[in-house]
Amino acid sequence: MVNGLRFQTARDLFAANTAVAGDMTAVPTDQPSLEFCRKLMAGRTPEEAITFCAYLLPDRAAIWWGHECLGHLSELLEQQDLETLALVQDWVGEPGSASRRAAVVEAATALQQTPAGWIALAARRHIAGSAGERTNGSRLRPLPAAHAVNAGILAGLARVALADRFSVLTAFVEMGIQLAEAEALRRA
Repeated sequence: MVNGLRFQTARDLFAANTAVAGDMTAVPTDQPSLEFCRKLMAGRTPEEAITFCAYLLPDRAAIWWGHECLGHLSELLEQQDLETLALVQDWVGEPGSASRRAAVVEAATALQQTPAGWIALAARRHIAGSAGERTNGSRLRPLPAAHAVNAGILAGLARVALADRFSVLTAFVEMGIQLAEAEALRRA
C-alpha cells in the first residue's frame, strides 16, 4: 500500500469529494484506493477507473495526466485541441505565470466541448479555486477540476476505434496510477 496517497481508501475519496458520486455508479468500499481503481477496470464500466483516477490525483497532477492522455491521441484531435494542449503544458510547467493562466482561461472559455477544452476548463477551475465563477451575473455551482479532466479524457477516448478502446483505457488508467504513486512518494 502507498502510504502517501491523498485518499487511502475509496470510501475516503468519496467522503472528501461528494461530486464523484455524481460521476460514478460504483459504490465505494474500504478497499485501498489503487486496488479499487484496478477493480473498476475489471468491472462492467471500466471507464469509471478514469473517473476515479481524476478524483484521486491532486488537481494539477490530474490536469497533467489529462494532457498526457490526450497527447497520446494527437492524431485524433483537431489542430485547435493540439494548440490548447500546448497552452495547458505551458501552464502546468509555470502555473504562477499570469500570462500562462490567462491563456488557459481564454482557451477554456472557447473550447469547453472538445477533449482539450475540458482539460483547459479543469485548469481554469483550478486557477479559480473555490471562489466559483460567474456567468451573466448568476452564481454557478462550480464542479471540481477532476470532473472536467474526466470529461476530457473520456471525450478523447470516445474517438478511439472500438477495437482499441480498452487497451488505450488501460494504458491511461495505469498512467494515472503511476502518477498517483509518484505523488504519494513525493508527499511521504
